[in-house]
Amino acid sequence: MNEKIVRKNPEKMPSPVGNYTQITRVPKNAELIVTSGQIGVDKQGNIPEDFNEQVKHTFNNIKSVLGTEKISSDNIIKVNIWATESIDWDFLYSEWDELFQSAYPAMTIGYISELGLPDIKIEMEIWAAEI
Repeated sequence: MNEKIVRKNPEKMPSPVGNYTQITRVPKNAELIVTSGQIGVDKQGNIPEDFNEQVKHTFNNIKSVLGTEKISSDNIIKVNIWATESIDWDFLYSEWDELFQSAYPAMTIGYISELGLPDIKIEMEIWAAEI
């Protein structure tokens, strides 16, 4: 049997309001990989003040994490996003679509008053499965 991650948006459910999938099914023998929240820090440890710069660094850090585990964005099954200010969806989705193309994972977004450090404006946690 060709086991794979299956993503779907059931016809009887509302269409997603963004670039995500309503249901992601993972085969039972898959290995689960969960990251700590990735933030907008650059390689020198600097956290830029600009929100979109933090978004860009967050995606770069996600790509680095995937590389260390030798997995691709196709393995990502769920992304949790927390932000302390309004997300510029055009900018975030340009980074999102570059990473995922069209194999969108499930996604949850929450706006909160603050994250782990005062300068952090966005944090993204990745759940992935390797078959």
